[in-house]
Amino acid sequence: MENKLVSGDYVPDGAGGILRQHGKEALLSRALFCLTCRRGAFPFLPELGSRLWQLKEQKPASMAANAMSYAAEAVAPLGLTVTGVQITPAENRCIHLDVQLALQGDTAVLEVTL
Repeated sequence: MENKLVSGDYVPDGAGGILRQHGKEALLSRALFCLTCRRGAFPFLPELGSRLWQLKEQKPASMAANAMSYAAEAVAPLGLTVTGVQITPAENRCIHLDVQLALQGDTAVLEVTL
C-alpha cells in the first residue's frame, strides 16, 4: 500500500485521511518516486532514486542511452524492467521523459519532467 501523491501532495480521502493505492497502482507510484528523486539525496538510503537529473548536463547524442540506463537502475529494486525511454525537450531547459515499463505481464508509461 502506498499513499497517493499528485504533484507532490498527498490526496485527501474526504474523511480526514489520505487516499491509499494498492497493487499495480502502488508499484507505479513507487517507480515514479524512484525516477523523480535524486539518487543519493537520502543519506540512509543512498541507492534510492535516479541519476536522470544528470541528463541536462549531457550532449543530446548520449542522452537516450543514458536515460535508459539511469531509469533501469532506479526501478530495478522494484523488479521492473524499462523497455524504452522517449525524450522530449521542453521550455526552460526542462526535459520531458516517457519511461515505458514492463509490469507483471503488462506495460505502463510514466511521465517524468526534469
